[in-house]
Amino acid sequence: MDTSYGNESMARQKWRFLRGQFIKNPRRLLRHRSRPEIKEENKRIIDRIRVAIKIGMAADRFLDSGIVWPVPEAVREAGFSISPEELAVIASNHRLSRLKHHGRVEGISKKLQVSLKEGIKEDKIKVREDIFGTNKHDEKPSRSFWNFVWDALHDLTLIILMVCAVISVIVGLFTEGFPKGMYDGIGIILSILLVVIVTSISDYRQSLQFIELDNEKKKIYVQVTRDGIRQKVLIHNLVVGDVVHLSLGDQVPADGLFVSGYSLMIDESSLTGESEHVNISHEKPFLRSGTKVVDGSATMLVTAVGMNTEWGKLMSTLSHGGEDETPLQVKLNHVAALIGQIGLGFAILTFLVLLTRFCVDKIINGTAWSAEDASTIVNYFAIAVTIIVVAVPEGLPLAVTLSLAFAMKKLMDRQALVRHLSACETMGSASHICTDKTGTLTTNHMVVNKIWMCDVTKSLSSTNDTVKDLYSVIPRNALSVLLQCIFENTSSEVVMGKDGTKTILGTPTEIALLEFGVKLEDIGGVQYHKHEMVKIEPFNSEKKMMSVVISVPEGCRLFCKGASEIILDMCDKVLDKEGNVIPMSQNQAKDILAIINGFASEALRTISVAFRDLDEFDSNEAIPTSRYTFIAVLGIKDPVRPGVKESVRTCMDAGIMVHMVTGDNINTAKAIAKECGILTDDGIAIEGPIFRTKSPEELKELIPKIQVMARSSPLDKLKFVEAWKDMFNVVVAVTGDGTNDAPALNRADIGVAMGISGTEVAKESADVIVLDDNFSTIVVVARWGRSVYINIQKFVQFQLTVNIVALIINFFSACIIGTAPLTAVQLLWVNMIMDTLGALALATEPPHDDLMKRPPVRKEDSLITMTMWRNIIGQSLYQLVVLGVLVFQGKKIFNLSGVDANATLNTLIFNSFVFCQVFNEINSREMEKINVFEGILSNRIFMGIIAGTVFFQVIIVEFLGTFANTVPLNWQFWLLSIVLGSISMPLAVLLKQIPVEAVLRSIVVPKGYEPLPDGPDGV
Repeated sequence: MDTSYGNESMARQKWRFLRGQFIKNPRRLLRHRSRPEIKEENKRIIDRIRVAIKIGMAADRFLDSGIVWPVPEAVREAGFSISPEELAVIASNHRLSRLKHHGRVEGISKKLQVSLKEGIKEDKIKVREDIFGTNKHDEKPSRSFWNFVWDALHDLTLIILMVCAVISVIVGLFTEGFPKGMYDGIGIILSILLVVIVTSISDYRQSLQFIELDNEKKKIYVQVTRDGIRQKVLIHNLVVGDVVHLSLGDQVPADGLFVSGYSLMIDESSLTGESEHVNISHEKPFLRSGTKVVDGSATMLVTAVGMNTEWGKLMSTLSHGGEDETPLQVKLNHVAALIGQIGLGFAILTFLVLLTRFCVDKIINGTAWSAEDASTIVNYFAIAVTIIVVAVPEGLPLAVTLSLAFAMKKLMDRQALVRHLSACETMGSASHICTDKTGTLTTNHMVVNKIWMCDVTKSLSSTNDTVKDLYSVIPRNALSVLLQCIFENTSSEVVMGKDGTKTILGTPTEIALLEFGVKLEDIGGVQYHKHEMVKIEPFNSEKKMMSVVISVPEGCRLFCKGASEIILDMCDKVLDKEGNVIPMSQNQAKDILAIINGFASEALRTISVAFRDLDEFDSNEAIPTSRYTFIAVLGIKDPVRPGVKESVRTCMDAGIMVHMVTGDNINTAKAIAKECGILTDDGIAIEGPIFRTKSPEELKELIPKIQVMARSSPLDKLKFVEAWKDMFNVVVAVTGDGTNDAPALNRADIGVAMGISGTEVAKESADVIVLDDNFSTIVVVARWGRSVYINIQKFVQFQLTVNIVALIINFFSACIIGTAPLTAVQLLWVNMIMDTLGALALATEPPHDDLMKRPPVRKEDSLITMTMWRNIIGQSLYQLVVLGVLVFQGKKIFNLSGVDANATLNTLIFNSFVFCQVFNEINSREMEKINVFEGILSNRIFMGIIAGTVFFQVIIVEFLGTFANTVPLNWQFWLLSIVLGSISMPLAVLLKQIPVEAVLRSIVVPKGYEPLPDGPDGV
């Protein structure tokens, strides 16, 4: 090569190269990444709207309550006699005076043409939507593809580069004429467009995926009564006039008025910022959209929807996105910054070496300074910029987002909705899963399988025959009391469908009891009619029971049902064989407890029921918890889900401990845990009341052995999670479905809510929603989480190899021969291979079974492992030797001479370098396995990128030489390039024989972890 400083054509080439260096811009990352600034802006908007709501409500206190709101003609023609505007203001601003003016809730319902018992008529839904609007809020339009293109074109370095390209075209036309003088400038412009288009397509696709996932989060179902039938509808399909049923944990779906209910407490903090819960009653009947039910139950009349509510207005002002960066993104940003600093150091050192050598030569030779010397110094600067450009690993954050988005999309197909980006990667590090029993490990399809009543134990089958037999062994009057308890003390409802069939709406436990009650009712030939309700205390996981008071001719009757031991402790009487009430002796209490434990040991959930009669009851008092008459023990069968035992085994193989935390009886919990494979011979089952009495020192010894916690409260679950995190610094995943599970879900590293049985409060607190309530789905999330982490490691290994080789070869070439072997457009192509395309290929690899045969990654583990360094260093050394020989001895080896000698050699170097990356990209699919081709044909993205890379490499070399500074190669040089690249594959096999991780483990074994027999990618 001609290395003289005064060579004019080399100076021109260096100037052109300098103009092209801006094409590699470290700011050009994936646009649709986490954007914390959006989160902050959304918070500011919410705070401003909260202030506006308070001001509006305060101002309304001074308004004239006698103001007349005209009813538009269109509203009258539709059959309504109140304006939508007034209706919206009444609920949102708590206008009690206007509500009284219209005759309270009953008056409003008449003006809305709705029966509070039957609900609206379905054939009038369209009319209501036209008059009062739909329950959807305006959203900021999603960004189009051209928005992303426009953003990319606003990049300062691309603007500078575009200016350089235009100047290059103008200067080239004057110096070299048309069209030759335009080639360099046009090449730069085309390179810019290529970068912008590819980046924008990738960003746009990711934005669409995140919008799709965001829409899934908004799918909320609510219970309404329409045409006299209770049914579930999507929250967006609610209309003004709907009668909505609210229960513990629900989100209030629209603005409305309290119709009826018990102990209704609302959390309005999401709207007002006030943490104090609000009691809703007939005196304070206003319910506002977006708030949460934290206690009690009720029905409400919808009075405003969508943009007519304050919640709708608030939601319409918020932007999508706004999540914090994930831990892996933060870690990779640090890695990228470190590599960039190393590159800057190399660049400065290179520039100083070249400048020093040049100045020493000038002094020794005694030559005068000239304009050519300035051009030479500019050339040195171009080389330094080249090294910086090559060093910056732009694709690292891109790879994280691509991998997470790909995993989230796939998990959605597997019934797991990931609400927060970080949850997916964090789940890959989970070493403990604290799971509920009911509905997660079990099917949640419950039936009453066994009953003890009046000193009679009876097994029940799915047929009516065994239920019919109860009438022959249990007195009818006792069964009548049981029926009364079942139908009165329930939060669920038996409704008649359009076809006349009975449908039960409610929780699985309630459904099992009501189905049993309906069978008893049908077989007994009786029709039960409910009494007037005096008071109700809904079930919650703290009390573990539900109580009601009803009015009967003799006074009041109290019913309670719940955890059997708790109900038994409340009783001092029991029904005898004739169905008479008799005092309960200590022996009888022990016998009943033995029955309860016997049922539980058969893996039956036990629910006990009791009653008490009073002459009178004050509804302002709490329902008594003593002096009840014990009625029956009901054993409910809830079978273990298919595949759960295998999933638990998979977790254990993967170094993940599974703990069952349940409110059920300890014998039931132990039976189910053994069936699932959770409770082992050396494990401990403990009850919540015992657990919460333990000191921190006792807990430290006890916690690692606890596999089952029964009769636990949400606070016990929270304490258990905190103990694992604080004492042992491990990553904990927790499942939950109730409102009271929210603290534990928030405290855990990964909160997992149930999609079917979970309340809206639990879902809002969770990072992941399991849409099918299946434990096996949680294991799938863990598998994909590990896949995300290892895919990032694969990409880091691949990119660092490219960076190291490009950095060192350019550095030494610059210092020794005064030039860098790769041109601007060639570097752009390499950048595309190792950044966008490399990230897309390696970050979207699906998980394989071996991922679940390794311990989880700990928080303190380094992202770049010894195995990765072994592969990176081995491949880098090979590529450096090959490219170094070509750079310094290529002409001599291949006997190249003539005008095209430099161009031919540089093209061969470029081609060999690219094929080394192509084959090393295949190597990077497996960091330990020898067989890197396993499953490769099923990964269409990977195969497409490899094929596309080879195809475009041929196009660049053979047909775009004018723009890419290449010349066509003969078949021998093509074959040589491919062979040099392919040698990296047998080299990878040899490198994988070096057991660096085994050596490291023999030196340092992490405390608290035992290496599994097989590694993650064991051959």
